[in-house]
Amino acid sequence: MNIIVCIKRVPMTQEADLEIDELEKDVKKDALPFVINDWDNYAIEEAVLLREKTGGTVTAVTIGTEEDEEILRRALAMGADKAIRIDPGDLGLDGFVTSRILAEVIKGGDYDLVLTGLQADDYNCGMVGMMLAEHLGIAHAAGVTGIEPEGREATIRVELEGGMDGVLKIRFPALMSVQTGINEPRYVSIMGIRKASKKELKVIKTGDLNLTEDDLAQRTTVEMVFLPPETEGAEIIEGDSSMVAEKIIRILAENGVSV
Repeated sequence: MNIIVCIKRVPMTQEADLEIDELEKDVKKDALPFVINDWDNYAIEEAVLLREKTGGTVTAVTIGTEEDEEILRRALAMGADKAIRIDPGDLGLDGFVTSRILAEVIKGGDYDLVLTGLQADDYNCGMVGMMLAEHLGIAHAAGVTGIEPEGREATIRVELEGGMDGVLKIRFPALMSVQTGINEPRYVSIMGIRKASKKELKVIKTGDLNLTEDDLAQRTTVEMVFLPPETEGAEIIEGDSSMVAEKIIRILAENGVSV
């Protein structure tokens, strides 16, 4: 099975004191460390596991600058066979443009399965995978937590709303956006990354792709980015259980909660 995995390099914002840039369109990223998107890490691992079962190849693809090649090297160190970086130049990238560029690179290749992460840690839109499948004209599934290939189809488990799971059949070629927890991504050693740095990495420029201005026109724009307003701190309720329970009930009642 030939598998393509679309991955992204994102800033670590979880424990940082974020600042909004001067245009109020994004956060300042100069001082933030960058890593592979968490969901994409699971997608790479799943691709390597499937290749170990079925044979074939795993190709990691990202859109970005030379700095973004570090996550491709990581993918190679995890077991990917090939890596492609698509240079966007000065293009503005939203979910539509990203998916359109990826589709143009992927569509002419020999693939059975395309894997993406369910969403990205930066904007959490969760749209690229589904739009990419539509551009490619292939079957797709989101929130995938299990994949069992069987010839030209697979039995998959998907995460549904309300804590429910579903079991589906899907035919190849297909695209699946995987959920975290589908596997346990393997540890990547420094030595593994050094070895991966010697592997060939293909670079494609968007200007060399058969894309029109309309294909590369953003469909969404950011009006404003802002930090949520600060709220009062939590109230610690102390005392024995009966006193604590009584106070909690009073607080709920004062806030319009029927108890």
